[in-house]
Amino acid sequence: MNDMLGDWKRSHYCGQVTAEDIGKEVCLMGWVQRRRDHGGLIFIDLRDREGIVQLALDPDRDPESHGKADRVRNEFVIAVKGMVSPRPEGTVNPKMKTGEVEVEISELRILNTAKTPPFMLDEYTDVAENLRLKYRFLDLRRESIQRNLILRHNVAQTVRHYLAGKGFLEIETPVLTKSTPEGARDYLVPSRVNPGTFYALPQSPQLFKQLLMVSGFDRYFQIVKCFRDEDLRADRQPEFTQIDCEMSFVDREDVISVMEGMIAAVFRETLGVEIPIPMPRITYSEAIDRFGVDNPDMRFGLELSDITDLVRDSGFKVFTDAVKNGGLVKALNVKQGGGFSRKELDDLTEFVKIYGAKGLAWVKMTENGWQSPIAKFFNEEELAAINRNLDAKTGDLLLFVADSFRTANEALGRLRGHLGQKLGLIDRDAYRFVWVTDFPLLEWDGETRRHVAVHHPFTAPMDEDIPFLDSDPGRARAKAYDLVLNGSEIGGGSIRIHDQTVQSRMFSLMGIGEEEARNKFGFLLDALDFGAPPHGGIAFGLDRLVMILTGSDSIRDVIAFPKTQKATCLMSEAPGVVDEKQLKELSIRVIARPK
Repeated sequence: MNDMLGDWKRSHYCGQVTAEDIGKEVCLMGWVQRRRDHGGLIFIDLRDREGIVQLALDPDRDPESHGKADRVRNEFVIAVKGMVSPRPEGTVNPKMKTGEVEVEISELRILNTAKTPPFMLDEYTDVAENLRLKYRFLDLRRESIQRNLILRHNVAQTVRHYLAGKGFLEIETPVLTKSTPEGARDYLVPSRVNPGTFYALPQSPQLFKQLLMVSGFDRYFQIVKCFRDEDLRADRQPEFTQIDCEMSFVDREDVISVMEGMIAAVFRETLGVEIPIPMPRITYSEAIDRFGVDNPDMRFGLELSDITDLVRDSGFKVFTDAVKNGGLVKALNVKQGGGFSRKELDDLTEFVKIYGAKGLAWVKMTENGWQSPIAKFFNEEELAAINRNLDAKTGDLLLFVADSFRTANEALGRLRGHLGQKLGLIDRDAYRFVWVTDFPLLEWDGETRRHVAVHHPFTAPMDEDIPFLDSDPGRARAKAYDLVLNGSEIGGGSIRIHDQTVQSRMFSLMGIGEEEARNKFGFLLDALDFGAPPHGGIAFGLDRLVMILTGSDSIRDVIAFPKTQKATCLMSEAPGVVDEKQLKELSIRVIARPK
């Protein structure tokens, strides 16, 4: 039979007992990390969310508690009373906050027993992630995961405190809303009281936060759960959390300034790191030109070079064909990379193919010039021009991708990031922020034969680019901005369209007719007719931000109960089959059954 707490009250968390408490009587409660028997003297490492403290049980001090300690095993839940004492000389552990002390137990109660866990819960055990997720309630006992979630809590509290101090109001928006499928797929929820109709779980509170600005609340924020039914990656989940903000009577500079202060406060309060502001900025076109991607990692160099004009008339058909088809040729100079083996070069070629590139040309710079299968296709003048452009020196490795604008940039840009990690060019302790601005407003979708919004349909065009909406929509730039940290986009936003006429023109450019626009966004269009102020905002991915702050490799390590890459919960076995009675109440018939 297990002991009861009775009138016992915990006096300290385990990890908070320090040398300042020597001589004090304490009452501690927690889980047994491990038990060691040293010839009658029993030591127990007791753990709770704040850390671990060592307990010492002498059979001469309390034979009954010593007998109970004989029965204690890992993960038993116990409560103890005892005196805080200095550890004997030579046993101090400077790596632990409690490493100078131990608690000499005068009484022990076993509050609950525990089965042997399916894996060890210390920090040094390599456990398959699927097993960890199946027993997530045990995995959450590990110090690293608890530390991640405590930091996540601290981030959220800092955000709330900062934004409230800047006049923002925390207002909740609906979770059951209308499906407006633009971009990722919605998660749908059937309505029982309105048979045959469905709610959608929000991908973002976008429309509602704009309506709050129309309603005069001026500054809104919400730490909000959002949902997207899309293919998953290490930094994506079907349900995720945003720090969502919107402001009235502002321009782009106002939003960026307030949000830089918020991010700086988060780093100061949670990591003790001072982030210099204002943060650097680059335009979208500069990001693509220099780094190939719109979320560049600024912690290292290795920038891309456009050599299209140097090779458009060369004898190398791969390059000239790409240029004739409207593409380009971009290159990287991997300084002193000439020692790469043929297998390593083949691996790099396979890497760029992931991003649609047909191949990767390479050149090793030797004392005798180019060593490469493509060297014979270029004359001396062309070789010299390429060398000057890339600052090529003996020992360097030159890498080339020739393809469409999008593919050449993305493939080589992703390769840049891959090489940055492979070659150890990245300072793991650095935090490098950059705002990316002046995104294209629209891009052409060849499949649907229409323009689509690069951000979303409610993003305002740059004032000076509004005439392009009629003459050349692809040239119009957006009042949009993304904040990138160490190569990850952690936030994105824009100034919104507050004029109904401009909003209607945007829908028209995207092939959304008046009837479809009214059906999908009628309530927003109505609101814009009733005095909408200029407004704009931003949303930060809380999960991704905390992932970077904690140095985690996976977003799942900063979410209490995450889903797998197949959007399943191994612990609760969701999603699951529901019975026919429930389906009948919802007027739903299932035509496909899970295997």
